[in-house]
Amino acid sequence: MHTSTRTRTEPTVSTAVSRELRREVWEANLRIPRAGLATLTWGNVSGVDRQAGVFVIKPSGVAYDVLSEEDLVVVSLSDGSVVEGRLRPSTDTETHRSLYLAFPSIGGVTHTHSTHAVAFAQARRPIPVLGTTHADTFNGPVPVTAPLTPQQCATDYEYNTGQVIVDLLGRDDTRAEEVPGALVAHHGPFTWGADAATSLEHAVICEAVAEMALHTIALGTVEPPQHVLDRHFTRKHGPNAYYGNPPSA
Repeated sequence: MHTSTRTRTEPTVSTAVSRELRREVWEANLRIPRAGLATLTWGNVSGVDRQAGVFVIKPSGVAYDVLSEEDLVVVSLSDGSVVEGRLRPSTDTETHRSLYLAFPSIGGVTHTHSTHAVAFAQARRPIPVLGTTHADTFNGPVPVTAPLTPQQCATDYEYNTGQVIVDLLGRDDTRAEEVPGALVAHHGPFTWGADAATSLEHAVICEAVAEMALHTIALGTVEPPQHVLDRHFTRKHGPNAYYGNPPSA
Protein backbone atom coordinates (compact mmCIF):
# COMPACT_ATOMS: atom_id res chain seq x y z
CA MET A 1 0.00 0.00 0.00
CA HIS A 2 1.31 3.42 -0.92
CA THR A 3 2.03 5.63 2.06
CA SER A 4 2.38 9.34 1.50
CA THR A 5 5.55 11.05 2.68
CA ARG A 6 4.09 14.49 2.14
CA THR A 7 4.10 16.67 5.22
CA ARG A 8 0.80 18.29 6.10
CA THR A 9 1.22 21.84 7.33
CA GLU A 10 -1.24 24.36 8.67
CA PRO A 11 -2.60 26.45 5.79
CA THR A 12 -2.17 30.15 5.59
CA VAL A 13 -5.26 32.11 6.63
CA SER A 14 -7.56 32.49 3.65
CA THR A 15 -8.88 35.90 2.73
CA ALA A 16 -11.95 34.34 1.12
CA VAL A 17 -13.05 31.57 3.49
CA SER A 18 -12.57 30.87 7.16
CA ARG A 19 -10.08 28.37 8.50
CA GLU A 20 -13.06 26.50 10.01
CA LEU A 21 -14.72 26.03 6.60
CA ARG A 22 -11.46 24.87 5.03
CA ARG A 23 -10.93 22.36 7.81
CA GLU A 24 -14.51 21.07 7.58
CA VAL A 25 -14.31 20.57 3.81
CA TRP A 26 -10.87 18.96 4.05
CA GLU A 27 -11.97 16.53 6.76
CA ALA A 28 -15.16 15.66 4.86
CA ASN A 29 -13.13 14.84 1.74
CA LEU A 30 -10.80 12.60 3.74
CA ARG A 31 -13.82 10.69 5.03
CA ILE A 32 -14.89 9.68 1.50
CA PRO A 33 -12.40 6.80 1.14
CA ARG A 34 -12.62 5.93 4.84
CA ALA A 35 -16.36 5.42 4.40
CA GLY A 36 -15.76 3.19 1.38
CA LEU A 37 -17.41 5.63 -1.01
CA ALA A 38 -14.59 6.11 -3.49
CA THR A 39 -12.24 4.23 -5.78
CA LEU A 40 -9.06 6.18 -6.57
CA THR A 41 -10.09 9.88 -6.54
CA TRP A 42 -13.73 9.41 -7.54
CA GLY A 43 -15.41 11.81 -5.15
CA ASN A 44 -15.45 15.37 -3.85
CA VAL A 45 -17.01 17.53 -1.15
CA SER A 46 -17.55 21.29 -1.09
CA GLY A 47 -18.82 23.81 1.44
CA VAL A 48 -20.23 27.26 0.80
CA ASP A 49 -19.84 30.63 2.52
CA ARG A 50 -22.81 32.52 1.16
CA GLN A 51 -21.93 35.76 2.92
CA ALA A 52 -18.53 35.78 1.23
CA GLY A 53 -20.05 34.59 -2.05
CA VAL A 54 -17.64 31.66 -2.43
CA PHE A 55 -17.36 27.94 -1.88
CA VAL A 56 -14.37 25.70 -1.22
CA ILE A 57 -13.91 22.37 -2.99
CA LYS A 58 -11.44 19.53 -3.49
CA PRO A 59 -8.93 20.01 -6.33
CA SER A 60 -9.20 17.81 -9.38
CA GLY A 61 -7.51 14.41 -9.30
CA VAL A 62 -5.57 14.83 -6.06
CA ALA A 63 -5.32 11.59 -4.07
CA TYR A 64 -6.95 11.67 -0.65
CA ASP A 65 -3.82 10.44 1.13
CA VAL A 66 -1.86 13.52 0.06
CA LEU A 67 -4.66 16.07 0.16
CA SER A 68 -3.94 19.05 2.42
CA GLU A 69 -6.05 22.01 3.44
CA GLU A 70 -3.79 24.20 1.33
CA ASP A 71 -4.76 22.21 -1.77
CA LEU A 72 -8.43 23.16 -1.52
CA VAL A 73 -9.69 25.62 -4.10
CA VAL A 74 -11.93 28.61 -3.41
CA VAL A 75 -14.42 29.36 -6.17
CA SER A 76 -16.73 32.31 -6.81
CA LEU A 77 -20.38 31.42 -6.35
CA SER A 78 -21.50 34.01 -8.88
CA ASP A 79 -19.38 33.08 -11.89
CA GLY A 80 -17.33 29.97 -11.06
CA SER A 81 -13.95 31.68 -11.27
CA VAL A 82 -11.13 30.56 -8.99
CA VAL A 83 -10.68 33.04 -6.16
CA GLU A 84 -7.88 31.25 -4.32
CA GLY A 85 -5.83 28.14 -4.95
CA ARG A 86 -2.86 26.97 -6.98
CA LEU A 87 -4.61 23.85 -8.34
CA ARG A 88 -7.53 23.32 -10.67
CA PRO A 89 -10.80 22.68 -8.83
CA SER A 90 -12.76 19.45 -9.20
CA THR A 91 -14.24 18.86 -12.64
CA ASP A 92 -17.60 18.67 -10.82
CA THR A 93 -17.27 22.23 -9.50
CA GLU A 94 -19.93 23.68 -11.79
CA THR A 95 -22.40 21.00 -10.70
CA HIS A 96 -21.87 22.01 -7.08
CA ARG A 97 -22.26 25.68 -8.02
CA SER A 98 -25.54 25.11 -9.84
CA LEU A 99 -26.98 23.36 -6.77
CA TYR A 100 -25.88 26.17 -4.45
CA LEU A 101 -27.47 28.76 -6.72
CA ALA A 102 -30.77 26.86 -6.96
CA PHE A 103 -31.25 25.84 -3.33
CA PRO A 104 -30.55 28.42 -0.57
CA SER A 105 -30.77 25.76 2.16
CA ILE A 106 -27.73 23.88 0.86
CA GLY A 107 -24.47 24.53 2.72
CA GLY A 108 -22.45 21.56 1.46
CA VAL A 109 -22.44 19.14 -1.50
CA THR A 110 -20.91 15.68 -1.88
CA HIS A 111 -20.47 13.65 -5.06
CA THR A 112 -19.23 10.06 -5.14
CA HIS A 113 -19.28 7.02 -7.38
CA SER A 114 -20.25 4.62 -4.60
CA THR A 115 -21.06 1.17 -5.98
CA HIS A 116 -24.68 0.53 -5.00
CA ALA A 117 -25.99 4.06 -5.55
CA VAL A 118 -24.28 4.12 -8.95
CA ALA A 119 -25.99 0.82 -9.83
CA PHE A 120 -29.37 2.49 -9.38
CA ALA A 121 -28.19 5.56 -11.35
CA GLN A 122 -26.95 3.40 -14.21
CA ALA A 123 -30.23 1.49 -14.27
CA ARG A 124 -32.09 4.83 -14.15
CA ARG A 125 -34.09 3.65 -11.17
CA PRO A 126 -34.78 5.69 -8.03
CA ILE A 127 -33.75 4.14 -4.72
CA PRO A 128 -37.13 3.07 -3.30
CA VAL A 129 -38.25 3.53 0.29
CA LEU A 130 -38.38 -0.04 1.58
CA GLY A 131 -38.02 0.55 5.30
CA THR A 132 -37.33 2.85 8.20
CA THR A 133 -33.57 3.14 7.65
CA HIS A 134 -34.27 4.98 4.41
CA ALA A 135 -37.13 7.00 5.91
CA ASP A 136 -34.95 8.29 8.75
CA THR A 137 -33.19 10.60 6.26
CA PHE A 138 -35.04 10.66 2.93
CA ASN A 139 -38.73 11.59 2.90
CA GLY A 140 -39.39 9.61 -0.25
CA PRO A 141 -37.34 7.74 -2.86
CA VAL A 142 -33.93 9.05 -3.83
CA PRO A 143 -34.93 10.24 -7.32
CA VAL A 144 -33.09 9.79 -10.59
CA THR A 145 -32.76 12.46 -13.26
CA ALA A 146 -33.51 12.32 -16.93
CA PRO A 147 -30.44 11.69 -19.10
CA LEU A 148 -28.60 14.76 -20.30
CA THR A 149 -29.31 15.69 -23.90
CA PRO A 150 -26.56 15.91 -26.55
CA GLN A 151 -26.80 19.69 -26.31
CA GLN A 152 -26.42 19.63 -22.53
CA CYS A 153 -23.32 17.45 -22.87
CA ALA A 154 -21.79 19.54 -25.64
CA THR A 155 -21.93 22.86 -23.78
CA ASP A 156 -21.60 23.52 -20.04
CA TYR A 157 -21.81 19.80 -19.30
CA GLU A 158 -20.96 19.98 -15.59
CA TYR A 159 -23.29 22.91 -14.92
CA ASN A 160 -26.07 21.13 -16.79
CA THR A 161 -25.46 18.04 -14.65
CA GLY A 162 -26.57 20.17 -11.73
CA GLN A 163 -29.45 21.62 -13.69
CA VAL A 164 -31.02 18.22 -14.36
CA ILE A 165 -31.10 17.75 -10.57
CA VAL A 166 -32.59 21.22 -10.16
CA ASP A 167 -35.26 20.41 -12.76
CA LEU A 168 -35.94 17.05 -11.10
CA LEU A 169 -36.67 18.75 -7.76
CA GLY A 170 -38.64 21.56 -9.36
CA ARG A 171 -36.39 24.20 -7.80
CA ASP A 172 -38.21 23.37 -4.55
CA ASP A 173 -35.93 24.18 -1.59
CA THR A 174 -38.22 22.37 0.85
CA ARG A 175 -38.05 19.22 -1.23
CA ALA A 176 -34.27 19.53 -1.38
CA GLU A 177 -34.21 19.61 2.42
CA GLU A 178 -36.52 16.59 2.79
CA VAL A 179 -34.79 14.51 0.11
CA PRO A 180 -31.13 15.55 0.39
CA GLY A 181 -29.82 13.64 -2.60
CA ALA A 182 -30.43 12.58 -6.17
CA LEU A 183 -29.00 10.20 -8.73
CA VAL A 184 -27.83 11.60 -12.05
CA ALA A 185 -28.80 9.09 -14.73
CA HIS A 186 -25.88 6.91 -15.90
CA HIS A 187 -23.56 8.85 -13.56
CA GLY A 188 -24.02 8.65 -9.81
CA PRO A 189 -25.23 10.25 -6.58
CA PHE A 190 -25.04 13.86 -5.47
CA THR A 191 -26.03 14.59 -1.87
CA TRP A 192 -26.25 17.80 0.08
CA GLY A 193 -26.95 19.21 3.51
CA ALA A 194 -26.70 22.20 5.81
CA ASP A 195 -22.90 21.98 5.71
CA ALA A 196 -20.13 19.94 4.13
CA ALA A 197 -20.04 17.34 6.91
CA THR A 198 -23.79 16.72 6.68
CA SER A 199 -23.65 16.36 2.90
CA LEU A 200 -21.01 13.64 3.35
CA GLU A 201 -23.16 11.93 5.99
CA HIS A 202 -26.03 11.89 3.51
CA ALA A 203 -23.73 10.28 0.92
CA VAL A 204 -22.90 7.53 3.41
CA ILE A 205 -26.60 6.97 4.10
CA CYS A 206 -27.49 7.05 0.40
CA GLU A 207 -25.00 4.28 -0.32
CA ALA A 208 -26.16 2.23 2.67
CA VAL A 209 -29.84 2.36 1.74
CA ALA A 210 -29.02 1.61 -1.90
CA GLU A 211 -27.22 -1.56 -0.82
CA MET A 212 -30.10 -2.53 1.48
CA ALA A 213 -32.59 -1.88 -1.31
CA LEU A 214 -30.75 -4.13 -3.75
CA HIS A 215 -30.72 -6.98 -1.23
CA THR A 216 -34.39 -6.42 -0.45
CA ILE A 217 -35.36 -6.39 -4.12
CA ALA A 218 -33.48 -9.68 -4.57
CA LEU A 219 -35.54 -11.25 -1.76
CA GLY A 220 -38.83 -9.71 -2.87
CA THR A 221 -40.13 -6.35 -1.73
CA VAL A 222 -43.10 -5.73 0.55
CA GLU A 223 -44.67 -2.27 0.60
CA PRO A 224 -43.90 -0.68 4.00
CA PRO A 225 -46.72 1.09 5.89
CA GLN A 226 -46.60 4.82 5.12
CA HIS A 227 -47.47 5.79 8.71
CA VAL A 228 -44.36 3.98 9.95
CA LEU A 229 -42.17 5.73 7.38
CA ASP A 230 -43.68 9.11 8.28
CA ARG A 231 -43.06 8.51 11.97
CA HIS A 232 -39.40 7.75 11.39
CA PHE A 233 -38.86 10.85 9.28
CA THR A 234 -40.66 13.24 11.63
CA ARG A 235 -38.95 12.00 14.79
CA LYS A 236 -35.64 13.20 13.29
CA HIS A 237 -36.80 16.20 11.24
CA GLY A 238 -39.17 19.13 11.65
CA PRO A 239 -40.56 21.03 14.64
CA ASN A 240 -41.51 17.92 16.64
CA ALA A 241 -38.24 16.02 16.18
CA TYR A 242 -36.91 14.35 19.30
CA TYR A 243 -34.05 12.14 18.10
CA GLY A 244 -30.59 12.75 19.59
CA ASN A 245 -29.27 15.25 22.11
CA PRO A 246 -27.95 18.79 21.86
CA PRO A 247 -24.15 19.09 21.46
CA SER A 248 -23.71 20.31 25.04
CA ALA A 249 -25.53 17.33 26.54
